[in-house]
Amino acid sequence: MGADPEVMEHFPHTYSATQSAEVMEALACGIEERGYGFWALELPGEVAFGGFVGIAPVPSEMPFAPATELGWRLARPLWGRGLASEAAGAAIEHAFQRLEMSELVAYTAVDNGRSRRVMERLGMQRDPADDFLHPRLSPDHRLAPHVLYRLTAPG
Repeated sequence: MGADPEVMEHFPHTYSATQSAEVMEALACGIEERGYGFWALELPGEVAFGGFVGIAPVPSEMPFAPATELGWRLARPLWGRGLASEAAGAAIEHAFQRLEMSELVAYTAVDNGRSRRVMERLGMQRDPADDFLHPRLSPDHRLAPHVLYRLTAPG
């Protein structure tokens, strides 16, 4: 999945098999350390690993840190089936009901329409004043301009 240029279109580069394994190990460690994180997406009888979805603390250098990110990445054959929205909805429920978090954020490159539509379907709200340049990218990099969406816990 990380080697697929279409899946990684809104990331600075694709991943080698070694880099993908390192990412998955880091995600697993995050769950072990915090008790929550990004979970593997499995479709029994169809695919053992179709991507990941969940929540995790945003990196400290983000201009809106501290915050908890809601995120997802799915293999291309699973796109367009509502799986990102469904799985993210379960992560939202877990964050707000079980973990009693008060807010989640999601962010992506400005031109990532697919992820932005998922954010909007989930009821997340964007304030253009919160848009930012990704701190890990050069300000003139095509992916540097990012949008930020927020979702507040009900009640």
